[in-house]
Amino acid sequence: MTSGPVPPTGPPTARVATVRDAFLLAAGTLTAVRVPPPRHVDRQVAGLAMLLAPLAVVPLAVAAGLVVAVADLVDLPPLATAYVVVLVLALGTRAFHWDGLADTADGLTASYSRERSLEVMRTGPVGPAGVVAVVLVAGLQAAGLTAVVRHDHGWWAVALLVCASRAVLAVACVRGVPAARADGLGATHIGAVPVVGAVAALVVGAVLAALAGHAVGSTPAGLVGCVLAVAAVVALLVRCTRRLGGITGDVLGASVEVALAVLLLAAATA
Repeated sequence: MTSGPVPPTGPPTARVATVRDAFLLAAGTLTAVRVPPPRHVDRQVAGLAMLLAPLAVVPLAVAAGLVVAVADLVDLPPLATAYVVVLVLALGTRAFHWDGLADTADGLTASYSRERSLEVMRTGPVGPAGVVAVVLVAGLQAAGLTAVVRHDHGWWAVALLVCASRAVLAVACVRGVPAARADGLGATHIGAVPVVGAVAALVVGAVLAALAGHAVGSTPAGLVGCVLAVAAVVALLVRCTRRLGGITGDVLGASVEVALAVLLLAAATA
C-alpha cells in the first residue's frame, strides 16, 4: 500500500469519479455547504481533496468578499466589518477549524505525556490555552482585516486570501508527515499528498496571495505573507510531531486559521 495518492488511472469515468469524490470530500469537510457524500474515500481521494481545498472553499471566499463589499456600501466601520467576516467564516466552517486550534493548543500544553495530550485533544473541554489561542488568532485576523477592508479592492483581496490559506493543507498532509494516531478524521488525509502535489499547492497559494497583495497595492506583501504563513505552519507541524509523535485533524484546522491570520497581517502592511 502506498503512503500517498497516485495519479488517477483507469477509464476516464473512473478518473472523473475520483476527482468528484475528492471535491465532495473537501467541500463537505472544509465548509458547511451541504453536498452529497463521496461514494468512495481512500488515501488517493483524501490526498486529492487536500489539493482541491482552495477550490472547495470558494463559496466561503465569495461570502467573505460579499460581506466586505456590502459593508463598504453601508459605511460599516472597518473593525466591525472585520469581525463580521471572521464570524461568517466561522459559521461557514461550523467553527471546525477553530475547534481544532483550541484542541491543538490544549494538547500541546496539557501534559508532558503524549498519550495524555492526545486524550485531551480528543475528548477534553476547551481549556485556558485553547481559549487564549482562539482569542489571539481571531484578534490577529480581525486586525489584519481591519486594514485590508479599507482598500477599494479589499473585498477581492479577502476572498483570495481565504482560498490561499487553504493551500497550506497540502503542506500539512504531505508525504512524510506522520499521523499522531491511526484513527480520527485526519488519519486518512495526513501523509496522503505527494511532494509534487504539495509544491503545486504552494504555487497556487503564492499566486493567490500575490493577487491579493496586488489588489491592495503591494504584490510583494502578498508573497511575503505566503512565505511567512508556510513557515508558521511548518513550525507548528514540527512542534506537534516532536511533542505528539505526529499530527491530527485538529492540527490541520489550526494550520488553516494560523495561515489566514499571517496572510491577512502581511496584506495589512501594503
